[in-house]
Amino acid sequence: MRCLGGDAARLTRPMCPAIADPQPFRNPMKRFAELLDRLVLTPSRNGKLRLMVDFFRQVPDPERGYALAAITGDLDVRSVKPAMLRELMASRMDEVLFGYSYDYVGDLAETIALVWPSPLDGAARPADPPTLAEVVETLDAATRKDGPALVEAWLDRLDSSGRYALLKLVTGAMRIGVSSRLAKQALAEFGDRPVAEIEELWHGLQLPYESLFAWLEGRDDKPVSAAASPFRPVMLSQALEEPDYGRIDPETYAAEWKWDGIRVQATAENGTRRLYSRTGDDISNAFPDLLDFMTYEGALDGELLVATPQTQGGGTPKAEAHEGAPRDDIVVGTFSDLQQRLNRKTVSAAVLKRYPVFLRTYDLLQDGDEDLRALPFAERRKRLDRFVAGLEPTRFDVSPFLAFSDFDELARLRAGPPHPVIEGVMLKRWDSTYVPGRPKGPWFKWKQDPHLVDAVLMYAQRGHGKRSSFYSDYTFGVWTGPMDDPELVPVGKAYFGFTDEELKQLDKYVRDNTIERFGPVRSVRAEPDHGLVLEVAFEGLARSSRHKSGVAMRFPRVSRLRWDKPAFEADRLETLQAMLPEPMPE
Repeated sequence: MRCLGGDAARLTRPMCPAIADPQPFRNPMKRFAELLDRLVLTPSRNGKLRLMVDFFRQVPDPERGYALAAITGDLDVRSVKPAMLRELMASRMDEVLFGYSYDYVGDLAETIALVWPSPLDGAARPADPPTLAEVVETLDAATRKDGPALVEAWLDRLDSSGRYALLKLVTGAMRIGVSSRLAKQALAEFGDRPVAEIEELWHGLQLPYESLFAWLEGRDDKPVSAAASPFRPVMLSQALEEPDYGRIDPETYAAEWKWDGIRVQATAENGTRRLYSRTGDDISNAFPDLLDFMTYEGALDGELLVATPQTQGGGTPKAEAHEGAPRDDIVVGTFSDLQQRLNRKTVSAAVLKRYPVFLRTYDLLQDGDEDLRALPFAERRKRLDRFVAGLEPTRFDVSPFLAFSDFDELARLRAGPPHPVIEGVMLKRWDSTYVPGRPKGPWFKWKQDPHLVDAVLMYAQRGHGKRSSFYSDYTFGVWTGPMDDPELVPVGKAYFGFTDEELKQLDKYVRDNTIERFGPVRSVRAEPDHGLVLEVAFEGLARSSRHKSGVAMRFPRVSRLRWDKPAFEADRLETLQAMLPEPMPE
């Protein structure tokens, strides 16, 4: 039986034994199932790394390569979709009962693995369950019509643990607390190689990565990257803290605004144009309007923003042109505007028109055939100015430098940024080379202090993985309406910011004060004279037509539990509305 956590575990089998170095299983599907179980139940980053390194050592090709692709999200099995799996369950189990089970467990693959009524239940199962390679290669060659029958037959052959591994493999919805970057770090430790080398190779590798593993094990030379316009691992900054304040002066460090978009790398080489996230994910399909104007040969590092020409449409601009801006004809939108473009495989014409994207460039990594990363930052910026001057001005500009005479003046600039989409200051040594990772000293980020608001807990939902037995996802609201008869309106959700001990306290409070249940969600008593106040920290606020309150928070998290504060003293909606920028022109 699969090693499940939380309430599902208590209903189905004894709790899992302590994590130990596992012996390799004969069948890779079972070994993959164990890996997923242990990754879910292992909270520490180093523990997850050890588990993945052990797996790569113990499981042969091509199985480990397919497992790796599933973990990194690079495995796309087109003949299997969640809707198809729900249809399969409907043919085997009452839909209402399955719905209740799904609400309780909270994960589709986990629910199906537990409740699938196999005709082999209670009988001896085949000794040869399918391998990862068999599943992937068979489904890759199958049509969508053939896919359901294949999956159904495998589900019948496998036990609960195997079913879980199979479904996670083919759907890609891991929820195991492992990012693509962490998986690549595990590869680096497995082969004793810098993770930057693996990241530069990644987009030119082919499943199931046999050449990569051969190189990491010392059996073959380093693979030659076949990627056109490859990703170059990004350089990151450290948070500026008080001990480093004395190091900051204009002779040593350049200062520029930190814009609230997403960090990207825009690469165009040999006729291939790609846009990468900071973690190396190819996000080109979501931003065809920027790719159309990437008419250069090189690689730019910058911030992706929604930005509209000042002359476009009517209405009041979100922000007026500000001192030090590279251009005065671009109105930068909020992060909420940018979210309309994120995580999309295709973008409609209406969205392209309403939310055009813009690249505010920070650095030039490649100029034609010349790699500039070993040059000092001051020289790269001079090259960047000349490079961007030849690009489409409604799609590219250069982030301006901030003039400051001393640290005190820089602090005053940080405290009063001229634009609502600025979240702080970036500091970069003039002599710094472009080094992958997060080295200490060359670059600092000095973000603004977060906004704080007191809100009342309204709803709670079960978490996933090691939190599956706790109500750990919280919806909170603020007061609106007449002062003598106020009502709560939801303004955000948060699922982090609290300690493990505080999580236990919150979970108990939710259970003790539940007034209604909606599947995995509980409605919590929240009245002026009875409710739990949460101090919520967030980075910014934007208008939202999708929320009843009309506002959407940027990165909300629980800052403090205000057991001492009565619910009626929580903040009102007017407080948040006063923080909103002017609406973007139509």
